[in-house]
Amino acid sequence: MSPTPRFLAAAALAVLFTAAQAKTLIHAGRLIDGRADTARQNVTVVVEGDRITGIADGFTAPAAGDTVIDLKNATVMPGLMDMHVHLNGEQSPTSYTERFFMNPADVALRATVYAKRTLLAGFTTVRDLGAADNVNNSLRDAIAKGWIVGPRVFSAGKSLATTGGHGDPTNGLNDELRGDPGPKEGVINSPEDARKAVRQRYKEGADLIKVTGTGGVLSLAKSPQNPQLTDAEFKAVVETAREYGMKVAVHAHGDEGARRAVLAGVDSIEHGTWLSDETMDLMKKHGTWYVPTIHAGRFVGDKAKQPGYFPEIVRPKAAAVGPLILATFQRAHARGVKIAFGTDMGVGPHGDNWQEFAYMVEGGMKPMEAIKAATLNASQLLGIEKDLGTVEAGKLADLVAVAGDPLADIKAMKDVTFVMKAGTVYKQ
Repeated sequence: MSPTPRFLAAAALAVLFTAAQAKTLIHAGRLIDGRADTARQNVTVVVEGDRITGIADGFTAPAAGDTVIDLKNATVMPGLMDMHVHLNGEQSPTSYTERFFMNPADVALRATVYAKRTLLAGFTTVRDLGAADNVNNSLRDAIAKGWIVGPRVFSAGKSLATTGGHGDPTNGLNDELRGDPGPKEGVINSPEDARKAVRQRYKEGADLIKVTGTGGVLSLAKSPQNPQLTDAEFKAVVETAREYGMKVAVHAHGDEGARRAVLAGVDSIEHGTWLSDETMDLMKKHGTWYVPTIHAGRFVGDKAKQPGYFPEIVRPKAAAVGPLILATFQRAHARGVKIAFGTDMGVGPHGDNWQEFAYMVEGGMKPMEAIKAATLNASQLLGIEKDLGTVEAGKLADLVAVAGDPLADIKAMKDVTFVMKAGTVYKQ
């Protein structure tokens, strides 16, 4: 006898009910939750949809329809966050000429490769702190729409600079190509320019503002550390950014530019190579975060030894900065400055972000401190700690796992074996 319509309807409802109740149970041999100073042993993390709904001691048995992910021999932790990347490129001897041969579409398509590589390295959230042609804004949107695979991106759009400053896109070009870029192109020379440039970034869809407040290493300009914005210009940037609900990150190698930025109320100092003890104390007073990017310093310092890798105007800057950043990090950590994880990847190869953990531990951090810098601390810098940064019920299900125990050997962070972003598994 064939089933009745009532029976069929009841069966369909039962299937729907079972599917709705299905859970993913992650059996973790060790769990670093982002808050505690020690790892929990033998824990089940329960995921429903895109959220964590429970954490239980022991390995919970699955109900009908549940999925079990066996990570009993791994260390599970929150999705990692890198607060300083540039997904639009990677440094190489051809970096200075490729802009004459690549269209924005070419750069964007190549960036999809770097984005996927970053996610599979365990970094589920990044701040992209500057790209030409708003490639980083478009990349963020394409990832969010599911068109391509990559981390959650908080984008600064095009960074801001002064004429001839580190972020002036026409440095090094001949006179016919230089022109006179202004706020639309991210070049400012007054408080009025600063306000217009911030508003332009808002118009273009940036999530935050990036300012190059001092000279830099890889730009075709001589000084790596001179201050490049006035107090009034910094103040105008910060005030306008706050009005539009945006945070401000400041590239600063030199101490005076960093000091001006901190007094203006910026959210983070990037690099900080020549930070003085006095400026570090100001950072503590104002709650300013420090994003060290030790990997970038090491990378450019090593490449400066290779003739022909950098233009001659860049080589001495890279050679000077490279050996200093780790020592600055050591002083900042010992002094109690708030530190969030950031690599400046795009200088070094995307996917090698994990090496920053090893450098931070080399500089005096405990492995758990370094991991928290890339989880809880980073979420606080971004202002998203209600959703991310720790493994807790109610948070988004961003989870990664590494083989081995990174608290015993931080180099275990290299071997990421599992990546989940918002409940979707990208690597297992």
